[in-house]
Amino acid sequence: MERHFELELEKLKKRILKMGNLVASQVHQTMVALVNCDVELAREIIETDNAVDELDVKIDKLCQRIFALTQPVATDLRLIMASLRMNNDLERMGDHAVNIARRIDGLSDYKDILQELKINELAEATDAIVRDVIAILNSRNVVFIKDIYNDSEIIRERVQVISENIIEQMTKKSDVVVVATNLMIILSQIERIAGYSLNIAESIYFLVEGKLVKHKKRFWDQEFVNEKHRDFGSDEDKGSVNEQNPPSEV
Repeated sequence: MERHFELELEKLKKRILKMGNLVASQVHQTMVALVNCDVELAREIIETDNAVDELDVKIDKLCQRIFALTQPVATDLRLIMASLRMNNDLERMGDHAVNIARRIDGLSDYKDILQELKINELAEATDAIVRDVIAILNSRNVVFIKDIYNDSEIIRERVQVISENIIEQMTKKSDVVVVATNLMIILSQIERIAGYSLNIAESIYFLVEGKLVKHKKRFWDQEFVNEKHRDFGSDEDKGSVNEQNPPSEV
C-alpha cells in the first residue's frame, strides 16, 4: 500500500509539471501569435485547449483518489494541496491564453498601433514570467520566487500604462475604437496570466517551506530567503522547462 502511495505521488508530480509545460507552451505560442498577428497560429492555440482541460481533470481525479485511499500528512499533504491549487491556476492561465488567441483575428490591419504601444515588450515579459515560474516548479529553488513577484508587478504597471495610451488614442481616433476594445481585453488577460504566475509561485513556496504567503504583501517586501538557498545564484539554477517547450523568444 505504501509503495502504491509513493507511485501515486510521483505520478502527481509528473502530471503537474506536464501541465505547467503544456500551458507555458500555450502562452508562448499565444504571445508569438499576438505580436505577429498570426491568425493561423491563433487557431492552432484554440485547438490545444482540450488537451489542457483533459489534463486538468486527470490531475483533479488523481488528487481525489489519493485522498480517498490514504491519509496524507506533512509534506505529502502539502504536495496534494499545492497541486490542486496550481492545477486550477494553470488551467485558468491556459483559458486566458486561448481568450487572447480568439481576439487576434482582425489585429493585422493595426500592426502599427501594436508597435507604437510596444505590445511586443509586454508579450516577451509575459512569456518570460510563465516560463520562469514553471522552471522554478521543476527545480523548487524558492530563492527565485521573489523574481516572479517583481516581474508580475512590472507587467501590471506596463498594462496600466498601455491601457492609458489606448484610451488616449480612442479619444483622438474614432476609427480605432474596435481594435482598442479588443486590445483592452487582451491586456486584462495578460495581467491575469501574470497574476496566476504569482499564485503558482506562492504555491511552490508553500510546498517547499510549508508557509502560506497568499495575500501577504509584507512577505514580498522583506528578505525571506534562508542562507541555505543563497548559493543558487545563476539563471541555470531556476531549472529548465521541459525540452518539448518551444524557445522563449517571442
